[in-house]
Amino acid sequence: MATMNVSLPDPMRQWVEEQVKGGEYANASDYIRDLIRHDQERRKALSAAISEGLASGRGVRKAEAVLAAAKARLGRG
Repeated sequence: MATMNVSLPDPMRQWVEEQVKGGEYANASDYIRDLIRHDQERRKALSAAISEGLASGRGVRKAEAVLAAAKARLGRG
């Protein structure tokens, strides 16, 4: 396994240490690896959603209708 040195501001370093002290992670490296795995999964899911959207073709609704529906879902309609 390769080693990588990372510089963190004090508040971030303290955050990492708190996560380790919480007991879910064995050490800082374990926490960072978990963050990277989650980021990789999130990016893979986003890429799949974009590909699915592109493959679905053009919608039949006009942009105004899509915007109105989105505003209504957010309670601003």
